[in-house]
Formats: sequence, structure tokens, C-alpha cells
Amino acid sequence: MELFFELEIVYVVIGIFILGVTAFVTTRDFMPKVAFKRGMLSVILVFSIMISAHYFTTTARMSGVKEIFNEGGTIICENKMHRTVSQSVLISKELEWRLEGNLFVSDNYERAFHTSRCVEYIVEIPKVKI
Repeated sequence: MELFFELEIVYVVIGIFILGVTAFVTTRDFMPKVAFKRGMLSVILVFSIMISAHYFTTTARMSGVKEIFNEGGTIICENKMHRTVSQSVLISKELEWRLEGNLFVSDNYERAFHTSRCVEYIVEIPKVKI
């Protein structure tokens, strides 16, 4: 449950805000009597589906990234800290990174990267015409 709130708290807050707006609009005099019930149920249903789908997709990607890292593969993580330099960082055991919980940590780098912000690093080999 802790991981769920760590990953999805922003979307839950946005959903609560939109529920508040829905409640405000559907209780106005110009709205039909059933608007509140239908509106709230619809918004709750849509946000529940969207947040659940995002959570399960993210956790599946996280477990895949951890597996690739533990097998010695390379992954790439977004770097929002330094936008002027590289916008991504390559992470592997060869580059002295280690996995601590859901964070990639290195003594050679100033910050850690959460596994939810990483994907498998795929290098495409250019085809040479002969």
C-alpha cells in the first residue's frame, strides 16, 4: 500500500479535486436531480480504472527493470535534475550502481533514481548495406 501511495498520490489528489468540482457542478439548481449520483459514480469509476491501470503498468515495468538490472543489463533513467546536460542516465552494475529497495544508488553520482522512472536500454545496431 505504501508503494501505491508513493506512485499514485498525485493522481489521487487530482481525482479528489475533480470529484469536488463534479460535486459542486452537479448540485446546482439547473442540473437534474440524478446528476449528482450519476456524475460522482462516473468520475469515481473512470479515475479508479485509470489510476489502477497506471499503477499496475508502472509496477510491472519496475519489476522488469529490476530483473534486467539484476541480470547485469543496462537501463536508462530520466534525469530531471540537470536539464542542460544529459536528460537521461545509463545505469548498470558495471557502472557501479546498486539497487536499494526501489532506488538505484551509486557512490559516484549525487542522487538516486526510482525504478518507476527507468526503462530497459535498447541499443539499435545500424544496418549496413553491402
